[in-house]
Amino acid sequence: MELFYASSGQIDRAARRIRLDGEEFHHLSRVLRKKKGERISVTDGCGLHLDVCITDVGKAALEGDIIAMRQVVPRSSAVTIAISLLKAPQRFEFFLEKATELGVSAVIPMITARTVAQPPSERIAKRLVRWRSIMLSAARQSGRYYLPVIREPLPFRNVTGLQGYDCRLIPYELSVQSAEGAGFCGGKTLFLIGGEGGFTPEEVELARKSGFTEISFGLSILRAETAGIFAVSLVRARLLEQGVEEWL
Repeated sequence: MELFYASSGQIDRAARRIRLDGEEFHHLSRVLRKKKGERISVTDGCGLHLDVCITDVGKAALEGDIIAMRQVVPRSSAVTIAISLLKAPQRFEFFLEKATELGVSAVIPMITARTVAQPPSERIAKRLVRWRSIMLSAARQSGRYYLPVIREPLPFRNVTGLQGYDCRLIPYELSVQSAEGAGFCGGKTLFLIGGEGGFTPEEVELARKSGFTEISFGLSILRAETAGIFAVSLVRARLLEQGVEEWL
């Protein structure tokens, strides 16, 4: 199923009309060559699903009639990955793409003691635009009705103080605590993922004192982007074992 995204400003519920421009318009008109009279599925990224009949394909926008609309039930399980910014931008972007496909709910770029890449504040806005574009493309490919959120980078100490999670975990290479017993299904889970060189002992101790549970991802040392993807996969696999599929 092909699924396309529209902002709330592009959807007129009262008139049952929609107007798509920008990246989605380009993908629909230039890549997929959609024509007048064809039907497409559209979401606002917040659970709204629209069945749309295209009425016009112009030079800068596509318009359509909303044939049907429904609200997809939100997920009860949510996974947030706080991951260190990485020296190689393409590795961080690879993580964003794959984590989105697997069902991550939110990503928090993190600055730790060993974070090598710390872009200046004037570049953050441009990075966020690119990161959101990557996640949107991955969400489109995987047919997600709820778009994941990516926040502005935060220092490690600030992340350890975040509340509102049912389960807060810090995978650590020196830990002997299996992930098997971690209760990361059915609620909101936050994982802390270190960058090149991992976390310092002081950061691990700060996380413990802040209420995080230390777990192991096995004996092999994973790259940061691999560990982040593995964390999302752990939760998804557990849900599938339980017969639950609620990521979309």
